[in-house]
Amino acid sequence: MSRIEIVVAGHVCLDIFPAFNMHGSTGPPDLKPGALITVGPIHLSTGGAVANTGLALHRLDVAVALVGKIGRDRIGSIVLDLLRDHDPGLMDGMIESGSDATSYSVILEPPGADRTILHHPGANDTFGADDVDLEALAGGRLFHLGYPTVMKRLYENGGRELETLLCRVKERGFTTSLDLAAVDPRSPAAAVDWPGVLERVLPHVDVFMPSYKEILCMGFRDRSAAMEETKIDAGVLTPLADRLLGWGVSIVGLKLGDQGLYLRTGAMGDCAPVAARSWAHRELIAPCFKVREAGTVGSGDCTIAGFLAGLVRGIPLEEAATQAVAVGACSVEQVDGVGGIPPLAEVQRRIQAGWERRPQSMNLSNWRWMERENIWSGPRDSREGKS
Repeated sequence: MSRIEIVVAGHVCLDIFPAFNMHGSTGPPDLKPGALITVGPIHLSTGGAVANTGLALHRLDVAVALVGKIGRDRIGSIVLDLLRDHDPGLMDGMIESGSDATSYSVILEPPGADRTILHHPGANDTFGADDVDLEALAGGRLFHLGYPTVMKRLYENGGRELETLLCRVKERGFTTSLDLAAVDPRSPAAAVDWPGVLERVLPHVDVFMPSYKEILCMGFRDRSAAMEETKIDAGVLTPLADRLLGWGVSIVGLKLGDQGLYLRTGAMGDCAPVAARSWAHRELIAPCFKVREAGTVGSGDCTIAGFLAGLVRGIPLEEAATQAVAVGACSVEQVDGVGGIPPLAEVQRRIQAGWERRPQSMNLSNWRWMERENIWSGPRDSREGKS
C-alpha cells in the first residue's frame, strides 16, 4: 500500500449492456409494454465510480487502491473476477458483505436515443465511514469518493456519515475529491436537502467534480426544469462555482457533456499534490475531442481520472484539463467505461498529434480562446497575458 497515489472509494456495481444493433437497425427500438425486442449478446463490466474512475487511473499507470462494497453472491463474484482480470491487487480493498446483495445496473443505450439505466443499489446503501480502513491506505495521497447521492447511509440524516468519512480522511492528510451521480426523482434521495448536505461536507473537500446537470438537479435549480434543459448556459457556471468555492472547496470541476470540462479554482489551500501557485484563481473550459462514439457510460468518471492523474503529478492546470477531456473521449470510443483507456503516454501522444476538438455551442462571448493551449479562459481567470 505504500506506493499508492490515489484511493478511489464509494459506489461499485456490475454493469450489464444488452446490444441493440441487431438487424442493421439505426433507430431506437419501440420499448412499449408487451413488446418482444430481439437484442444481441450482453457485455458485462464493472461500473460505478470505484470501477470507472479507479480502473481508468490504473490503465493510466497511476498506482490506485479501490474500496467498494459488494455482496457475497454470484454478481459479487463476477465483479471480483472482472477486477482480477485487470490486476489481482485491485481486489484487496473490496468489502464482501454476507447480508447485502451486490449492486447492478442494466444499461439500455439503443442507437438514436438517450440511455436509460435500471439500477439496484444493493450493498452501496450500507457503505459507511467504518468500511474504509485508513490504516491500510496510509500511503495514499489523494482520496476520491464517488456517488454518495446513491448510497443511502452516506446521504441520510443530512449527510452526517458522509461528513464523518471525509473528516477522517482529511485528518489523515489526504487531499479529498468528491463526485456525484444522478438521483432517481422517485427515490428517497430526491427528498434530501442537497444544498444543505453540500454546505456541510464541502469544507472537507478539496476537489468537487459533479456534472453540470447533476449539480443543478441537487436543488440549485428547479429539478424538473434542470432535467429538461438541453443546452448549457455558460452564464450559470461562474456564479455556481462562486457558491461552491464559498463552501470551502479548492477546485470546482463541472462536466459539461459534449461541451467539455469547466474548471474553477480558489486559493488552493492545503490541496497537497499541487505545488505550483499557478493553479490558484483560474477559470477554464476544455473542449471535448472528436471521437466515434460507442457509448457514454462512465465517460465522466474517466474524465475525472484524467484530471486527478494530472493533479497528483503537478502538471499545469491547462494540461490537466486537456488530459481530462482526452481520457473521457477515449472512454466514449468503447461501450463500457474503461475499455478504451490506453496508457497515459498514448493519450498524450494523441493530443500532441493534433487531435481535433469538438465545436462549442455555448455562448462564450465574454471568454477568451487561448490558442496555444486550445483552452477557453473565463472572466474570473487570473492568468496574465491571456491570448
